[in-house]
Amino acid sequence: MKIDDLLQATKEELFPARYEHTLRVMETAIQLAKQINGLETEKVAVAAVLHDFCKCWPTIKLSQWIEHELNNLDLLLYDKELWHAPVGAEVVRSRFGVEDEDILNAIRFHTTGRPNMSILEKVIFIADVVEPGRSFPGVDELRSLANSNLNQAILTSLNHTIRFLLDKGKKIYPLTLETRNALLDTLVKDKKEE
Repeated sequence: MKIDDLLQATKEELFPARYEHTLRVMETAIQLAKQINGLETEKVAVAAVLHDFCKCWPTIKLSQWIEHELNNLDLLLYDKELWHAPVGAEVVRSRFGVEDEDILNAIRFHTTGRPNMSILEKVIFIADVVEPGRSFPGVDELRSLANSNLNQAILTSLNHTIRFLLDKGKKIYPLTLETRNALLDTLVKDKKEE
């Protein structure tokens, strides 16, 4: 499927502001990808365009997909802001025939991350956080890190997220903690090898 067709399909699923966010994520992800040898910008564009495909779906529709298609009832115990990512990966697979697991994982894990993320997954994760429309304390630091060290940028982003959730008294999805700890281990190992 052509990127223009995916953009049109995505536009039909999202509220206008969310679609504009998607366009900015695509631009940011492509810019980041151009700094990384071997990362195909076409794959980056597809994952970026489709990363929030189900973001504007009603809660009931997302929960039905989680119950019947994903069979991951544990996910329902956590904030619904996480739901659109794993549902989106399955919807993209079934609706558009996307079978590239790297693209599907970039969509599936763009809110939580996961240990041993691929470069594509990392690019989509951080592009979603630092796209130019985002405005929150620390975003400029994250933008700078994204251009120099993806692992450090994602770790810092996850630290912000975890602090935010703690301050709000919310549960933290276990995969978010696992991702954070795995990145910390990677960065410590990298530093020892310098």
